[in-house]
Parts: sequence; structure tokens; C-alpha cells
Amino acid sequence: MAASDRMVLGPLVGSIDQGTSSTRFLVFNAKTAELLSHHQVEIQQKFPKEGWVEQDPKEILKSVHECVERTCEKLQQLNIDITNIKAIGVSNQRETTVVWDKTTGEPLYNAIVWLDLRTQSTVERLLKRIPGKNKAYFKFRTGLPLSTYFSAVKLRWLLDNVEEIRQAVDDGRAMFGTIDSWLIWSLTGGKNGGVHCTDVTNASRTMLFNIHSLEWDPELCQFFDIPMEILPKVRSSSEIYGLMKSGALTGVPISGCLGDQSAALVGQMCFQDGQAKNTYGTGCFLLCNTGQKSVFSEHGLLTTIAYKLGRDKPVCYALEGSVAIAGAVVRWLRDNLGIVKTSQEIEKLAAEVGTSYGCYFVPAFSGLYAPYWEPSARGIICGLTQFTNKNHIAFAALEAVCFQTREILDAINKDCGIPLNQLQVDGGMTNNKVLMQLQSDILCIPVVKPSMPETTALGAAMAAGAAEGVGIWSLNPGDLTAVTCERFEPQINPEESEFRYARWKKAVMKSMGWETSEAPSNGAGK
Repeated sequence: MAASDRMVLGPLVGSIDQGTSSTRFLVFNAKTAELLSHHQVEIQQKFPKEGWVEQDPKEILKSVHECVERTCEKLQQLNIDITNIKAIGVSNQRETTVVWDKTTGEPLYNAIVWLDLRTQSTVERLLKRIPGKNKAYFKFRTGLPLSTYFSAVKLRWLLDNVEEIRQAVDDGRAMFGTIDSWLIWSLTGGKNGGVHCTDVTNASRTMLFNIHSLEWDPELCQFFDIPMEILPKVRSSSEIYGLMKSGALTGVPISGCLGDQSAALVGQMCFQDGQAKNTYGTGCFLLCNTGQKSVFSEHGLLTTIAYKLGRDKPVCYALEGSVAIAGAVVRWLRDNLGIVKTSQEIEKLAAEVGTSYGCYFVPAFSGLYAPYWEPSARGIICGLTQFTNKNHIAFAALEAVCFQTREILDAINKDCGIPLNQLQVDGGMTNNKVLMQLQSDILCIPVVKPSMPETTALGAAMAAGAAEGVGIWSLNPGDLTAVTCERFEPQINPEESEFRYARWKKAVMKSMGWETSEAPSNGAGK
């Protein structure tokens, strides 16, 4: 690049995208939304006992530093001046829970990941204290059912089971946060003046947050017996939280923060009431923007905060369908069964047969999320014959992702009353063309994929660049760049699609009621 070209780029925005399976740092041009460079590091997941999922908060933080430094090196090799990076956004896996010591900056336990099931007995104990054991008792305050999924029960488990954490709380040394809070606190100075905050979208996934008053709810904190002084300050999704205190980007403001699914909604430009997107990551998350009104589902969806793009801007809500296992099923086929060496091979295996040959795979590894919220379910593969081989199982795994999406889409259509006429998609799995075609066939509507699939990172960058005091990214509808897309149209007849979907539902029924918490312990620490 000539020096004159270097001037043309104008302001840039960095985006930390800390997901369940990997961390990325991406840099975008604030004027064109073009992705200039990025770096990615896979994160280790630990499974110390059956149903437990943990990550090391220090490894997560180290991966962020590494991604930032590597990306800056790549930009310099491209002759792009990194002093043009004017802001940084953070997008993160939601609900995952960290407690750390503010005097040492050290985590007091591994992060308990959103997928983790150790809190099933905690949930059952809490349910006994609710009239009629009603899981939806706090729905109108929080938008959420009582489930292992959300942070409050994970935090309750930590307080009940980890002596170091109890001690730190008693001594006033403990801080709680979701991954965004841990990262922002650490990056803005940590034990030396780090900013302890979160944004409304992440707060809305804790089950301690009132989604109407936009404040921590004292009654919820009392119910879960959580001391309010350990909670972060809740801020909007787009404002300057603090400045980077180390590394190549020292002094750059962190000015955007969105839970990953909210970030993808923003990155897909779903700013209108009724617009929806589906993200295919570790899990699958379909969010439909409901504007400034919170809509409560009759069909197993969550009500969540979509975004609040500025201190004085209105809060917008979304209906969300959450599926625990999507990309994770491919990782499982790779790491646990070894039927593929890379995630990319799944597409090839599935394409070779083009059918599951009557085999159905319900990957309820962490129970079933939306629309069932059935923690007792476990994964099953059924309809097996002597003819079934690994190709059919690979195909069935991809089909499972599509059927789960269809169940959520049906729920959203019932709750909103207006059927979606196409589905906007993003996330790592959307590179799989077999999956995208299957998804269109099973939904019987077109599937539309932006040619730049990193919409989660883009959403966090948009929030950061648009923040007051930064002001380099306009979110006015007229200023947003048109996105080029790839479309997948349904290619099978609806009758076949309905037949396969009905068989899937039958398989789901067979996966339920498998696990009981009274079962012998088998080392699962129940």
C-alpha cells in the first residue's frame, strides 16, 4: 500500500469477540464496515465431571491480548497505521460466570460456562421455594425461566461450594461478572483502577436484572441470596467505559459492549421491529427485534434486551429462541467420536450421502433449551439400521441444527403473529453450504447469508464506533452500508419437509425424561 492509500482508510474500530469456542480480534473500517484483519485463538473447554463445563478466565484474557497483538502486527504488515483504531467494542459469550479477587486480579474459580449443568440440583432446590414450583415465576421481571443456563444459579452454586469465594465475599474482595465484565475490568487496569461494569444486554441474562427498570432487582438478589455489592455497574451498550491500559492499543477507549447474540442482531442491522437473525455458533440463537416493547412468549422463548445504543437512547427488546448445541455437535463428532479430523469435513461427509437415511440425532447434551426447557433430556441417535454409517450420522447432526431452528422459528411466528418470510443467518457454521441449503429446505423459506459472516464482531464495532465521545460510525439507517448476500432457496417439496420434521419431533420426545437428579451419583457430583 502506498502512503497515500494509507490516508484513505480513515478511522478504524477494533472488536473483541470472545465466544465459547474461540476468541477473535477483528478490525473494521468505520466508514465502509469492511473487515481489514483479524486473529483467532481456540479456547480450551474443561469437562471436570459429567455435565460440567468450565474455562480458565486467565486463558480467556491471555487469548484476548494475543489476538489484539497479532492483529496489530498483521495490520502493520499491510501498512495500515494502528493509531487509526479509535475505539474497541466487546462482544462475548453470555451467562458464563466469573468471580475474581479485586485486590490480586486473580479469578477465584474457573469460569462456569453457560452450557454447564452442575446447577440442576440448585435449580430444583430454588424451585421448591416458588409457589407451585413455577419455572416462569420471574418471567415478567427478567424475561427468563428458572434454568441452569443463567448466571444467578451459577453464582449461587459458587457461593455454596467454593470456600475461597465465600471468604472473599465476607472480606469485601469479591467481584462477580459475566465475561464482558471480567475483560473490561482487566483491560482497563484490573486491580489498578479497572472499571467494573456490564451492559444491559449481558445483565439481562443473569436473572438478577429487572428488564423494565434496567436495574439490579433487590428482591431477585434476595431470592438467590446474592450480595449486591459484588455486582458490576450496569451501563448502556454504547458509551466509553474506560481506556485500554496495556499493549499495542494502550489509550484506546473501550466504548461498545453487547452479549454476542445482541451484537449479531446489531451487526445484521436488524433495527426494525420484526426483523430477525439466527446465529450458528456453539449453540444456535434466533433473535427477533420487538422494538421498545417487551413481548412475553407463550411458546418457550425468552424475552431479552436487544440493545441500548447510548446512555440517552431507548432500550430495545427481542424475543429469543436459544438452542444449546449447534456447532458443538460438530466439535463433539470431531473430538469425542473422531469421525472427522476437522469441522470442515462434516460438510463433505454429509454431501456424499445427501440424506440421513431415517437416522435422527437429538443433541440434548445439556438438556433441551427452547422451546422445551427440559433439563432432564439427554442426547440420542435413533432410527439406526445396519445400513447407517458415519456419513448418515454427520448428515443427521446437520439436520438436527436445522430442525432445532425450525422449532424456534415456529415459536417466534406464533408469538409475533407475522411469519418471517426469510431468515437472515450468520456465525461460523454458515460457511457450510450443505447446512444452509438444508436449513432452507426444512424451513420452507429462503435463507440469506451476508458475504461478511462476522456480524457479531461487526455489531460490537458499530456500538463502539457510534458511542458518544467517539462518533465515527453512524447508525442512521441511510448511512448503513448495503450488505451483499448469498441466498439459499428451498429445493424440496413442503410435504417431505413436514414428514421429516414430524419424525424429528418424535425423536425429541424420546430424548426427554432421561436424567433424574435422584440417580446414583456415578461421579457426576449430583
